Amino acid sequence: MARVLRVSVSGYYAWRSRPASSRAQADAALLRRIRTIHVASHGTYGAPRLHAELQAEGTAIARKRVARLMRQAGLRGVPRRRFPTTTRREPTHAPANDLVGRVFTAPGPNLLWVADITYVPTAAGFMFLAVVLDAWSRRIVGLADGRGPANAPSARRPRHGGDQQETRWCRASQRSGQPIHFPGLRNAMPGSRRAPTA
Repeated sequence: MARVLRVSVSGYYAWRSRPASSRAQADAALLRRIRTIHVASHGTYGAPRLHAELQAEGTAIARKRVARLMRQAGLRGVPRRRFPTTTRREPTHAPANDLVGRVFTAPGPNLLWVADITYVPTAAGFMFLAVVLDAWSRRIVGLADGRGPANAPSARRPRHGGDQQETRWCRASQRSGQPIHFPGLRNAMPGSRRAPTA
């Protein structure tokens, strides 16, 4: 091996017997503490949060050094989840009329439907869910889901729950300011005389 490395045998054994430098020893001690904090965080802490934790403990250390030690040890944090943007103001679209005067209750079934959209975090990414509720019974009368807010709920007819009765007239409304603007949602709703939702 000495021939391959082009070093003398005595020089190789001298290198092996030489104690680790104080810097290397300090790095090893810091890495042990970094591993402990990383495990305690369930593997979620990255260099910035580990650095803040070490500083809170009174350890004077640069963040770049923490990042280097983590990189050398193969430790990584979990990046913060990016929440999707659900509200995009479209200049060409007029806001929906408030057909119910901000009163989201009804004296009987199928007199007022309200709709909203939300996003649900999953392991595969965010799933968007659009729901239409009967304001009187609070029952779901239609829903649609998909990967994106702009296409999935408007792309197909909402699935209807069981024995929901369709009426000749029902006003569908949205809460002002909520991100519901699906060109196909109005057409996907059952019946032909629904008030516009967007």
